[in-house]
Amino acid sequence: MKMRIDLVAIVVEDYDRAIEFFVNALGFELVEDSPSLTNDGRPKRWVVVRPPGGETGILLARADGERQAAAVGEQFAGRVGFFLRVDDFDAAHARMTAAGVEFVTVPRTEPYGRIAVFLDIAGNRWDLLGPA
Repeated sequence: MKMRIDLVAIVVEDYDRAIEFFVNALGFELVEDSPSLTNDGRPKRWVVVRPPGGETGILLARADGERQAAAVGEQFAGRVGFFLRVDDFDAAHARMTAAGVEFVTVPRTEPYGRIAVFLDIAGNRWDLLGPA
């Protein structure tokens, strides 16, 4: 039996600002942006972005209520929760920096490759990973 993770969700404050960040700053593809409804019938959007060539998408879920709003940027309690692997670390780092992505560590080399930690639009920590 074959299995895969299809989507992971990131709780965000605003759909359009999140799309702008993931598509323009990170270079992801906008896979879907469709009207939808909450479980109790209120309007929302089903927004999915994905790295080019990737299989797993990210559902950008607008915070609904105080509890979800409190989770924006804290989904992993300050730890790195996402890992973006790229073929050309230096080019990706330069492009993302030019696009205004906030890196909270300088690039360094580890036994498993080049790495730098950045924040997404919600404040979640990501590792940018590339070959050594």
